[in-house]
Amino acid sequence: MKVCLPILFQFLSFISFAQQNLVSYVHPLIGTEKMGHTFPGATVPFGAVQLSPDSDTLSYEFNGKYNGDVYRYCAGYKYEDKTIVGFSHTHFSGTGHSDLGDFLITPTQGTLQLNPGVASNTKTGYRSAFSHANEVAEAGYYKVKLDDHNILAELTASNRVGFHQYTFPKSDQSHIILDLMHGIYNYEDKVVWTYVRVVNDTLITGYRQTNGWARTRTVYFALSFSKPFKSYGQKSEDKLQVYKGFWRKFDQTKNFSEIAGKKIRMYFDFDTQEGEKIKLKMALSPVSQENALANMQAEVPHWDFDRVKTKAQADWNKELNKIQINASENDKINFYTSLYHSFINPTTYMDANGQYKGLDQGVHQANGFTNYTTFSLWDTYRALHPFFNLMQPARANDMVQSMLHHYDQSTLKMLPIWSHYANDNWCMSGYHSVSVLADAIIKGAFKGDAQKALEACVATSNHRDYEGIGEYIDKGYIPSTSNRTSVSNTLEYAYDDWCIAQIAKKLGKQDVYATYLKRSENWKNVYDTSIDFMRPRLADGSFKKEFDVLQTDGQGFIEGNSWNFSFFVPHNPAALVQQMGGPKRFSARLDTLFSMHLPDKFFAETEDITREGIIGGYIHGNEPAHHIAYLYNWAGQPWKTQERIRMILNMQYKPTPDGLGGNDDCGQMSAWYMFSSMGFYPVSPGSEAYSLGSPSVKSAKLQLENGQTFTVEAINQGDKNVYVQKVLLNGKPLTQPIITHSDILKGGKLTFYMSAKPVKK
Repeated sequence: MKVCLPILFQFLSFISFAQQNLVSYVHPLIGTEKMGHTFPGATVPFGAVQLSPDSDTLSYEFNGKYNGDVYRYCAGYKYEDKTIVGFSHTHFSGTGHSDLGDFLITPTQGTLQLNPGVASNTKTGYRSAFSHANEVAEAGYYKVKLDDHNILAELTASNRVGFHQYTFPKSDQSHIILDLMHGIYNYEDKVVWTYVRVVNDTLITGYRQTNGWARTRTVYFALSFSKPFKSYGQKSEDKLQVYKGFWRKFDQTKNFSEIAGKKIRMYFDFDTQEGEKIKLKMALSPVSQENALANMQAEVPHWDFDRVKTKAQADWNKELNKIQINASENDKINFYTSLYHSFINPTTYMDANGQYKGLDQGVHQANGFTNYTTFSLWDTYRALHPFFNLMQPARANDMVQSMLHHYDQSTLKMLPIWSHYANDNWCMSGYHSVSVLADAIIKGAFKGDAQKALEACVATSNHRDYEGIGEYIDKGYIPSTSNRTSVSNTLEYAYDDWCIAQIAKKLGKQDVYATYLKRSENWKNVYDTSIDFMRPRLADGSFKKEFDVLQTDGQGFIEGNSWNFSFFVPHNPAALVQQMGGPKRFSARLDTLFSMHLPDKFFAETEDITREGIIGGYIHGNEPAHHIAYLYNWAGQPWKTQERIRMILNMQYKPTPDGLGGNDDCGQMSAWYMFSSMGFYPVSPGSEAYSLGSPSVKSAKLQLENGQTFTVEAINQGDKNVYVQKVLLNGKPLTQPIITHSDILKGGKLTFYMSAKPVKK
């Protein structure tokens, strides 16, 4: 028998990528405790709906001030809590601030209660006690027993539809509660207006507008019941108004079909038999009630819960199989949970018909791209978006297109800073959209108008009245008297300007390239050579006298201190090495960072930084330091990079609910893990280069969108064998600890030979 070798090769390649059941390695409860802030509920990859339990109802304010305890509920769920309030349909994953929590649904039975009650006594409201022993969280599926009501709750989802299945006991007092007041980071006046229309005894539609992190956010819904409700009603907690119109002619509390107000909770009554299942479908839309209903009909026109669950998990399995690794069981859990976290955000923000609400609050049509939102760019430009450019280039292109449409719709003519739900909440520093655009353009993921992208980047970088940009342009730095985070802003702008220079260089715009390359050197203007640290400067050019390199608050930095930010020159590490006295002194500085002790008092005022995310003085639980361990490569000591990377992987990522050393921040912590566990990392997005480290996997096979397969293999892998003896790319030795994006896209094999002893060459 003769076999055509190319066909045989294709067959073997297909076999090697036959789909595995990788959903079983995803543990959504990882990161739900401590600083992780992830949510354990049901969603599909990049889904508009994130249906998940909320475990308490803390207010953002207490006695007129910020309530610090609310920070623990950024994702709505806290693992150590003993009660569940209900299940809402929108959540952030791993953020350090929050919003959302729309349309909370809670099944109950017995005497009707229309307030959530308190955790210390569940009998005071509709919330219920639960046990983790009766809780299951999987990719695309969540299940829990609500003990107080003896109801089994199950959740799954499509892109725009949350699907609930509740198994009731026998009761003539079974209820479904729809809490339209509930929200995450809630407060007295957050809900601007709510409207509900009861279409018939199985369908209601409506919308809710809120004023929070997103200032003008409106979400429309359509809610369908599998069984007609026998009666319904609502309770409003709106305060008396001077003018109430003439709606008082109606009794709006019971069986009234048109409800409006700010503080509304509704209920729907049923008679249930033992073990009877009542199912609900909640579809969301950014545009209209009609579109919400159309989304439901397009995605889930039936009542087969298991069919939706199976589809959701198949969608996840397809995405997870883009990378297949051979590693220990714990490493597989960490890796595939990280991959799951990375593919939650950004989220789809358009209806099935392509319509979405723009930043101008108008209705737009997405032609030829999927419109996305939830861009936590200060975090995700570092590794998550580069990961998309490698493993999800088509989606990465759509994300950049979404950012450019954001720019078009903005009256300020700025690219997004931190955008969600047709708003920019302006959180964090830098203008890091330009990094995302540059990385996509340089790596070939962006298929649009690169000239237009450059123009948007230049306009954003010259918006003088935003966050000190005017003074940055004039002086080359931001004075500390003008901005509390003047040093970190200066450093981040300098890196972003380098990204703009890379786009200009690729397009042959020499004048723009020269301008922004010069601006990218502004990091030197906040480097104090007398102490070899980044330091705030005053308007007269002098350095601030009262200064502590360990303190994280009030020293000119955002979510970090000078020890970490002094290494933030990702676009030119070689120049930084020389600035700090050369390779030997630079490496010694890195050694000190990882071995020193940072007392708690120096980060007590920064809620994003906790002891769990700190190694020595290196703060892995926050993003500004994520590239630092790789900088030994520029100091001629790559074996120290290898040692540090494996240490961080082991210490900061564990397969437990408190297993993350910091906020996952919409997938950035997870993207760092995946890159680093495979042995390479994008120190400077906007460049084709990846810096090599020490892989923790035995092997990884990447199925690229261009049809190529790229394999990473670690020979003699082991817990103690953290050092790299040599690296081969397609059988040829590498002489520098770098590979390029183009190398990977061509397919082939990267082979690490591991050892227990460092190779000091």
